[in-house]
Amino acid sequence: MSDSLAPESPTVRAFDATVTRVDGRSVTLDETYFYPEGGGQPADRGVLGGVDIEHVRTDADGAVVHDLAADPDFGVGDEVTGVVDDDLRTYCMRAHTASHVLYGAGRRIFDDLGYGGFDISAEKVRVDFETSTEIDDDALVELERLVNRAVWDSREVSWEEIPVAEAREREEIAFNVKTEEGVFADADEVRVVSIDGWDWAACGGTHVSNTVEIGPVEVLGRSNPGEGLTRVEFAVGPSAIDRRAEVRTSAYEAARALGTNLDGLGESAAGTAAAREELESELADLKSEVLRARLADFETVERDGLTWNVGAVSGFDANEVGEAAKEARDGADVDVFVAVGESDAPFVVVASAGDAAAGDVVAEVTDEFGGGGGGGPTFAQGGGLGAPAGEVLAYLRD
Repeated sequence: MSDSLAPESPTVRAFDATVTRVDGRSVTLDETYFYPEGGGQPADRGVLGGVDIEHVRTDADGAVVHDLAADPDFGVGDEVTGVVDDDLRTYCMRAHTASHVLYGAGRRIFDDLGYGGFDISAEKVRVDFETSTEIDDDALVELERLVNRAVWDSREVSWEEIPVAEAREREEIAFNVKTEEGVFADADEVRVVSIDGWDWAACGGTHVSNTVEIGPVEVLGRSNPGEGLTRVEFAVGPSAIDRRAEVRTSAYEAARALGTNLDGLGESAAGTAAAREELESELADLKSEVLRARLADFETVERDGLTWNVGAVSGFDANEVGEAAKEARDGADVDVFVAVGESDAPFVVVASAGDAAAGDVVAEVTDEFGGGGGGGPTFAQGGGLGAPAGEVLAYLRD
C-alpha cells in the first residue's frame, strides 16, 4: 500500500490498479492517484471500478482508503480502473496554488509572516495569516493586485523532495503548521512546492505547473478567527469572475446614484459621507434645541416644600432626555426636574439639586407603576413603566 501519487502527478485522471483490501465499501489499492482529504484540501471525487467514490481518506496505517457509494462487485487481487473527477481536481489544483501565490504576496507587504491555517471549499479559499501587520482594506487591495500580477507573469510551479533538516534551514520555505506539521513530523524528507521567484512552501497538495493556469483571483474579505490571526478569503476561477461582476455592478449602481463615473466614485462617496455627517450633526443640534424648548415649558409644582418642574416628552430616548434634564436642572431655579417619556413603555428621568434624592423619586415611581431603574442623589432614570405618561405625571403632581 502506498501514498497517493496525486501530488506528484496531478494531471493524471485515469489509471489502473490492483485491489489490495476490501472492507465493506472501503477499498485500498496497490497505488492510487486519488487525493485523500488533508492539508486543507478536500478529497477527490470520481469512480473506482465503475462505482462512485464518496470520500478518500488516509487510515491509521497511512494507507489511502476509497469509500464507495455502493458495494463493489470486485475483490482483492482484481485490477480496477480509477477515474478522477476532472472538474474538482482542476479546481483544487488552481485554488491550492493560488493560496501559495497569496502567501507570496503577503511576504512582500506583511511583517513577521507565518501560516495559521488553510482550507479549500467549493465557493472560496481561505488562508489564515500570522502577522503583526494590520491587514486593512488597502492591504486586501494590494494582495489581490499582487496575486493577479503573479498569475499574469506565468511563473513556473515545481515541487521536489528535500531533507527536512535542509528545509528547516532555508528561511524562505514556509511551513503551514496548522495543516502540514503532522504530515512531515516523522519524515526524513519534505515536499517543497516552489513558485519561481515568488514563494516556497512545504506542502503535500496538488498544484498547477504554471501560475497562469490559476486564472482570475478575487479577494472576498477578511476576519479574525483567533488572536494574532487574520483570515483572508478569496475566490478562484468562475466564482471569482462572478464575484468581480457583482462588485462591478454595485460600483456602477453607486456611481449612477451619486451622479458620477467609476473614476470619481471614491471622491463622490467621500463627499456624500461628509455631507451626511454634517447634516446629522445639524439634525442633532436641532433636536437638542427642540428638546430644551419642551423642557423649558414644563409645569412648575410645589411638593414637600420643594419646587418641581414636571412634564412629558415624546420622540426622544431616555438618554437624550436625561442629558437635557441635567442641563435644565442646572439652568433653572428648581429643586427637582422630572421628565416622563411618552411611548409604548414610558420612562422617567429625574435630575435633582440634591434636596430630594433622584434615585428615591425613581424608586417611588417604579414602585407605583412597575418597571425598574436606579441612580444616585442628583440623577436617576427608570423604564418599562406600566402606565401612560399622563397618569405618571398626575401622580407626581400630587
